[in-house]
Amino acid sequence: MATKPNPSIARTSLLSNWISILGIVVGASSFFAAACLIAIDFFRGFRNPYMGILTYIVAPSFTITGLLLISIGALLERRRRRRLTPGAVPAYPRIDLNIPGERHAFVAIAVVTFVFLLTTALGSYRTYEFTESVAFCGETCHTTMAPELTAYRESPHARVACVQCHIGPGATWFVKSKLSGAYQVYATLANTYPRPIPVPIENLRPAQQTCEQCHWPRKFYGAAERVIDHYLSDEKNSPWGIHMLLKIGGGDPSFGPVGGIHWHMNIENKIEYIATDKARQVIPWVRITDPSGKVTVYQSTDNPLKPEQIAAAEPRVMDCIDCHNRPTHIFNSPVHSVDLAISTGRIDRTIPYIKEQAVEALIQSYASTGAALRAIAEKLTAYYQTKQRAFAQAHPRLLRQAIAEVQSIYRHNFFPSMKVNWSVYADNIGHKDFLGCFRCHDGNHATTSGKTISHDCDSCHTIIAQGSREKLASVTPAGLEFEHPVDIGGAWKQMPCNGCHNGALVR
Repeated sequence: MATKPNPSIARTSLLSNWISILGIVVGASSFFAAACLIAIDFFRGFRNPYMGILTYIVAPSFTITGLLLISIGALLERRRRRRLTPGAVPAYPRIDLNIPGERHAFVAIAVVTFVFLLTTALGSYRTYEFTESVAFCGETCHTTMAPELTAYRESPHARVACVQCHIGPGATWFVKSKLSGAYQVYATLANTYPRPIPVPIENLRPAQQTCEQCHWPRKFYGAAERVIDHYLSDEKNSPWGIHMLLKIGGGDPSFGPVGGIHWHMNIENKIEYIATDKARQVIPWVRITDPSGKVTVYQSTDNPLKPEQIAAAEPRVMDCIDCHNRPTHIFNSPVHSVDLAISTGRIDRTIPYIKEQAVEALIQSYASTGAALRAIAEKLTAYYQTKQRAFAQAHPRLLRQAIAEVQSIYRHNFFPSMKVNWSVYADNIGHKDFLGCFRCHDGNHATTSGKTISHDCDSCHTIIAQGSREKLASVTPAGLEFEHPVDIGGAWKQMPCNGCHNGALVR
């Protein structure tokens, strides 16, 4: 005998259950909160990045959770009613707009849905915008990303958003970055991230799709002057400068002579290499394809690769990042930082031995930034109160200014909690503190016939003046041979610069 449907059950809403009611409360309250926060952000904006996370990630997550609870509760209630009273609930909902109650309910649902979708669309766009912002990339994980954010804000690319270099245009790399970012969020929450944060070399987008959106390599040609102010670590902090012409050159004959540093760009020539380490500092194999299609292979004579190693490797096509590998997150060495501070007057050069003492204070190992700042002040104060007492008593203001500047250098370039300082990340521009150019231009990369990659200094730059202030008053357009500031004979010619120099004082 068939069971008759119970009309009272059919008329009762499927949302009349505790799960759906909980979902309504959670969804409605979080949606209202999100709508209010979005309105505040539109009209006033948030300065705190965590408010952005709350507005565009946390609150919408609760709204979605509420909607899911509503749906789950309704489905479970529907299943329960169909099981208890077969036929009480129709297979599909019936809507009759001729019935005033149903018509009013339909209109109300349509309005609510429209408002919800409109708010969702605006919120989704703002969510996308927020997750692409510098605040989201650098400030939300404030401890983890503090070194990178600090260096970024003082870099030549401080007005370029993080995503323009790390992601670039297009949906493909956007999706890749978000998938990678999901693990990074987990690693931060679980405190499993490495210290220091490794450079994501293998995950970087090709420079042609990022760097070259602003920098047009075909327009590179000619030379540019570079002035290097250096100070010796003697009592007078004696100045020693170098004025040189960097042969920027180019690779497109329609704009200028082909040659110089940017001959390496993949315009007329194609350069490939194999590195045997993740940081790409050890490069034993180089292949060059010239415009005519001629291929030349150079191998390190000190550590050549075996044929099976070459066959198993995937050569990398050289691009901007292989030399300009620290275009933004630059951590300056103590020597460079103190030289710059003296050159710009932030540290007075008349303070005896300030170059030596400042660098010595910076390179010590400290447990925390706070401990470092206190120790730097104590170390410099103690030295000048004991070894240079007359100067300290006569010029206390100059010493206070110098100590404050050395502390500032530490705050901007040293991060003990993340184990970050200038020595952690190799900088491939030049060849003073790191191998840089000498990874290939070391005179030891040769073809089977004995031809080597050029080791000639004049290939990339010409020194037009060098030495003390008096010597810098005149220039020699034809170029000068490099003169080492300290007389060490010809020893410097037999080794790469970083064989002695490492960003600290040479002993």
